[in-house]
Amino acid sequence: MTIDVIIVGSGSAGLTAALTAASHGLKVLVLEKTDWIGGTSAMSGAGTWVPANRLAAEAGMPDTEAEALAYIRAALPKEWQPTMDPLWQSFVAAAPRMLERVLAKTPLRFALTEEPDPLAELPGGKLQGRMMSPRLISRRILGSHAGRVRRSTLPHCFTYQEMRDTGIGSRPVRAVLKNAPQLLWRLLTQQVGQGSALITGLLRGCLDLGCTVETGARVVELLQAPAEQDERGASAGARRVIGVRVEQNGQRREILANRGVVLASGGFEWDPVLRERWFPGPLDRIGSPRGNEGDGQRMAEAAGARLAQMDQANVYPTIPTRYEGQAHGLPFVFQAMKHAILVNRDGERFVNEGDYNVGEILDQRLADGSPRHLPAWVIADARFLQQSAPFRWYAAREAGWLRRAPSIAALAREIGVPEAGLSRTVARFNGFCANGRDDDFHRSESIWERFQSSGQSMLGAITEGPFCAMSFNRSILGTKGGLAVNARGEALDAEGQVIAGLLGAGNVIANPFGTRAVGAGTTIGPCMTWGFICGETLAGQAAGSAPDRSTRTPA
Repeated sequence: MTIDVIIVGSGSAGLTAALTAASHGLKVLVLEKTDWIGGTSAMSGAGTWVPANRLAAEAGMPDTEAEALAYIRAALPKEWQPTMDPLWQSFVAAAPRMLERVLAKTPLRFALTEEPDPLAELPGGKLQGRMMSPRLISRRILGSHAGRVRRSTLPHCFTYQEMRDTGIGSRPVRAVLKNAPQLLWRLLTQQVGQGSALITGLLRGCLDLGCTVETGARVVELLQAPAEQDERGASAGARRVIGVRVEQNGQRREILANRGVVLASGGFEWDPVLRERWFPGPLDRIGSPRGNEGDGQRMAEAAGARLAQMDQANVYPTIPTRYEGQAHGLPFVFQAMKHAILVNRDGERFVNEGDYNVGEILDQRLADGSPRHLPAWVIADARFLQQSAPFRWYAAREAGWLRRAPSIAALAREIGVPEAGLSRTVARFNGFCANGRDDDFHRSESIWERFQSSGQSMLGAITEGPFCAMSFNRSILGTKGGLAVNARGEALDAEGQVIAGLLGAGNVIANPFGTRAVGAGTTIGPCMTWGFICGETLAGQAAGSAPDRSTRTPA
């Protein structure tokens, strides 16, 4: 079988790449390893960070590519700039165009959320306008494909903004009863929001443009053209990927790609060997589909691609749940609630609990690569558990996770941290609460935190027993390391040379943002944008323009 473009993976990156390539007239085949379409994107809240977008401009919130680039440069590690800056520039230039293409070629419609940039105090930061999420959409538009979209652990009967406005995280019964008629109508009409809406809309657009989507199709190898030889018989010329070998229904077949293969197969968090190599130490939970086993990373490396950023991931708080009958992580920010603090293995605070990038700090390493702070614990008093009914219900899903004790000293013994250290830490924090200011980490002072708490202080003393502790080690929603790419999404080898015919998007590439988030939608927004960039690159090749070989700096 021969086709123009092969997309490996059906998440937001893969479907946006397929949509873009197909919108230029290319014949596209999407191969999904699992039985469900949508990957991690389908399970997500679908917060989408798109700087300098039209929706913000129409709402009177001006933004420019220069401001967005200044913000990214200020927010991300300075040492990354020499190699990553071309990719940051490419993202900023392409993101608004990606949104326009999606709006033009799919039934998706987005609404701006009210959220500021998490680091809005930095140069180029914005108080609103870069974060958006899909509006409700009906699964019925997919026809026979409606039942093939991956389901989520989150309640996708609500939109992203409604999840915050209704208070469902703290008062679910009240939120459901208050919105019961509306929710019933959505159930009857199969209207969904968040990641379900995103994948529904993207898939409908791909199908309308003639894309073929196959599930249960695991790509096991990238096919390469035989190496050219010089007059002495030695290998010469650049590497070139010409197709894939796929395993489906117990059989293997080869599919050739006239224009190229886009890897969009997600992270490697469910592969225990790769995960332990790059994320050694305690792990609480994983919140992505179990198909994210690093297939794309291994195939790319076998084809000569250089892997980079392998120690980067979306490290995010989760609580215990079940998914597909097995233990799973549900994204839930609980460490920043009142009457709670986060401590390390010495019983000491090490971070502002309300920092959006708490996962990055949690994942800090020592010189030998081992965790600096883990195991870590959330320490709270009796009032903490009264703030969220769902939290108590989910805590019961993992025996032994929630520990209780009548005193701080007894709690320290229960979890194995120094009694004196934990008692001293709690006493110091309680003093900050009494004074109304966190002198150590300035909790509840940033623009982001003030927005999340509606202007209220999130300092709450830990004084009322029984006291409780919950492990707060890494939870991973998706790794962000993989094949190095240039500003056109083309894979690079160890020398920085382009591997012709191989491109990458999403969590399978060496993510130019890494663990640190510059926006609440810093995963989905860039995933879609790099998918768009790959589609545009392939369309340029299809139109006869020569691929750009000038950007050879590895990511």
